[in-house]
This record gives sequence, C-alpha cells and structure tokens, in this order.
Amino acid sequence: MAGRRPRWLRARPPAPWLSACLLSAGLALGAVPPPATAQPALLPPGAADAPPLPLPLPPAPLPPPAPGSGAPGIGSPGLAAPGLSTPGPVDAPPVPRPTLPAPEAAIIRPALVAELSQSTVEITTGFTGTELLVFGATDRLLGPQPGGAPQDDVVVIARNAAEPMIVRRKVRVLGFWINGPSARFRSVPGFYSVTATRPLRDLLAADELETKRIGLAHLPLDSTGVQDPAYRQALQRLKLDSQLWQEPETPLHIAGSRLFRARLHLPAIVQTGDYIVEVLLVRDGRVRARQELGFRVDRVGMAARIADVATEAPLVYGVFCVLLAAFAGWLGSVLFRRG
Repeated sequence: MAGRRPRWLRARPPAPWLSACLLSAGLALGAVPPPATAQPALLPPGAADAPPLPLPLPPAPLPPPAPGSGAPGIGSPGLAAPGLSTPGPVDAPPVPRPTLPAPEAAIIRPALVAELSQSTVEITTGFTGTELLVFGATDRLLGPQPGGAPQDDVVVIARNAAEPMIVRRKVRVLGFWINGPSARFRSVPGFYSVTATRPLRDLLAADELETKRIGLAHLPLDSTGVQDPAYRQALQRLKLDSQLWQEPETPLHIAGSRLFRARLHLPAIVQTGDYIVEVLLVRDGRVRARQELGFRVDRVGMAARIADVATEAPLVYGVFCVLLAAFAGWLGSVLFRRG
C-alpha cells in the first residue's frame, strides 16, 4: 500500500463526452480550426490527357539608375516594379510646404507734417495778446542741399474770415475835419500773417504767388468807389500798425534740418472767431504739399458776458453805461469835495 499513489493523483483519460464538449466550444469561438477534408478535383473531360501548362516566368529586375541621371529605378519611391508594393512615401499624404510671410508694404511717409501748440485762445478782461507755436517736420532736408539739389522750404500762413471794410479820407472844411471820399473793399482778412524759411520772392515765381494769394502784396483787395492806390496803401498801413497784418522778414526757425517752428503773434485787439493756418512745402519753385490747421479765439468770463449783452441788447447796454458813468462822476465829486 506504501508504493501505491492516491486515487486523486492517478492519470485517467478524459471522458468522451468531455472531449466532445471542449471541441464544440473551440469551434464556436474560432480557437480551433476545423479539420481539413480532402475533396476530389473536378476536371473537364479530356483535361487529364492534356499536356501541362507552362508556369509564368518571374519579371526581370530593372537595372539600377546611373548616379546623377535622375532616372527612376526599383529603389526610387516614385516607381514600383510589377508585383511589388512600395511602402510609406507613395501612400502617405503630401507634406504641406511652409508658407513664407508676405513682405510688408512699404510705409508711405508724408512729405509734410505740422501741428499747433493749442487749438483755443481765450480772451479775458486782462488779455494783452498771446503767441501760438506752429511746428512740424518734412521728409527731406530743409535749407541748401548738397550738390546743388533743389532746396525745400516751408511757408506758414494764418488768416481769419474776410469781411468788407471802408477806408475814408479825412478832409478839412472850414476848420473842421469831416469824412471825404471813400473806397469800399469787399473782402479784407481781419488777421493775416505769413512767414517762411526765405523771402517769398526767392521761393516762388510772381505768377505762383499771385495764383496762391501768398503775401500782402498779392491779397485780392478789390474795391468800389474811389479807385486810387493810396486807399489800398492806407489800408495796409493801418493793418500793419495794429499788428493785424504781419509779414516778418525774420525766417522761421529750422532745427535738425528737418524740424521747423514758427510763432504767430496775436495782438490784444484780435477778433474772435475761427482761424486757419496753412503750412506749405515748396520744392522746385512749386507747392508740393499742403496741410491745413485751425484754432478758435473766444471770449470767456466777464468779458464774454459784457460782449454778449452789448451784441444782443445794445439799448440796455448803452443805458447801463450812461448810468454807470454818471454814478462814477457823482461818487468822485463826493470823495474829492473840498471842505
């Protein structure tokens, strides 16, 4: 009994029913292939006595491409031998080429750029005049050019709206000065100022100055009544004495051969309203660029209120001034009355 194995360690062949169940499960799951069964080949009548067909020969290999010829061969990715398939590059999608950024458009620089130091001038009761600064730059050098190249210059013109004006001549009759003959100018600018890098006669031709109306001598001062040049000269003299017309001989300031600045002097009697500043770039005796700026002159505070009352209610303003003058006279007589 000592040399005998236990019953549970003895090898027994599997039962037939268990083998059949395992085989059926393997066929259903596809893990065990079905047993091959030999089937007789069906041949047409007389085919057994026919000679055998020759087998097809394999294709001849292509010769390798010559170095440097660029001819495709078996190893080239663009051509495949019969019966062979080329892997990878033929079926792969084309690789997109990197797109280079388009060159940026050339920046166009303006020939002239100008600006004003302020856009509003306020007139108060203590206003005695002020100055405005016009400054800017050009794309080329100002002043004399090397090699005798054409010179660039800048002209600055400031003006306000034109209005009619009458110039009268005083005549003496029986010891009294009375108004005599007169000339009526239909369009006279109340304020006009022109300054340039050089005298105007050296910048532009006479016909160009006349066409552009540049300079005091070329203002369109058409008059009716007495046609005498003395009236025009008198008008120009009166405007120059009051500093309402200005044509200084001092040229505007140039800094760094490209920057310029000009000062506009506004007197104490300057009119209110809108003003226009024209900046011209002169090259080869012609105006090549033009820029227009603007500013406004307004009364503010007590001066503005007094001006509004005098304009809107002149009768009330006159009566108030008479009463104020009478009160001032009475008060003075009381204060300085002798004991």
